[in-house]
Amino acid sequence: MSRGKLRPVFKRLWLLAPVATLGVGCSSTWDCREGTEQSVFALPDTLRDGSVPTAETSCAALCDALGASVPCFRVPGDKDGHYPDAVSCEAPLICEGRRPEGLCSDGAVAKGTPVLGALFAKMAHLEAASVPAFERLAEELAGHGAPEHLVRAARRSAKDEVRHAEAMASLARRHGAPMPELRVQPFQPRSLEALAIENAVEGCVRETYGALLAGWQARSAEDAQVRESLGTIAPDELRHAELSLAIDAWAMEQLSPEARERVNAARREAWRQLEQDASASHLPEEVVRLSGLPSADVASRLVRELASELMPGALA
Repeated sequence: MSRGKLRPVFKRLWLLAPVATLGVGCSSTWDCREGTEQSVFALPDTLRDGSVPTAETSCAALCDALGASVPCFRVPGDKDGHYPDAVSCEAPLICEGRRPEGLCSDGAVAKGTPVLGALFAKMAHLEAASVPAFERLAEELAGHGAPEHLVRAARRSAKDEVRHAEAMASLARRHGAPMPELRVQPFQPRSLEALAIENAVEGCVRETYGALLAGWQARSAEDAQVRESLGTIAPDELRHAELSLAIDAWAMEQLSPEARERVNAARREAWRQLEQDASASHLPEEVVRLSGLPSADVASRLVRELASELMPGALA
């Protein structure tokens, strides 16, 4: 797909988002007992202090007893007892920003941090990680002889991500979470093919889906500050997605047929992984409403729709 066709696709998909100001919420939830047993745990027999958990026991205490380090929530059992109460410790799917090679930190915050705070802290961490990713990209593009407008756009994107990280960190602090530490290993020289593979995975797939999510949240979040922040970020992220497609088009022209196939193989795998992550991503209904993130089934459909436009057949 050419970069000029991306905006109509986004506009079509954004129109599917429930509009928070009209009182419509994205409240559907995904039964995390189906297909993700590895992220759902039976209630612990005892808590850290030796007491027995009850219906009033907080999720923080339950996950602390289980040793979980990501946001979690209680999964209620059904009234007939076919499914007992459980605890889900699966982190949500978020794709804000471009992950650089050598990213060592994961954006995790202390146990017991409110789920919304932990969510925005993770988003702030990914936005902050995008700053060195774009700075390196600009340098590499210049070194590989890319057109100057691509180099300038990459540098501008790095500056955008500084603002995005600050906005998400502000939301995180508002909801009780600090800005996580960012650690990135020193960059090493790499080939144009390696650059193209990273751009295909992190830019054409993950960051492009993240741009779609930003616009979705700007429409759906019941938290007005989230809508305002994401409404500012979404246009920037759309430009970043378009830049990824433009870089991809230029780089593929420079590569051999064998190298192009390796880039496309990595792209297909990235779409498959993204769909898998979307299907397994779930959050409490209140967090979905306030953050504006789509439920797992909606996220999975959005991934498939976007993949069908950008790389037909990738998820066939």
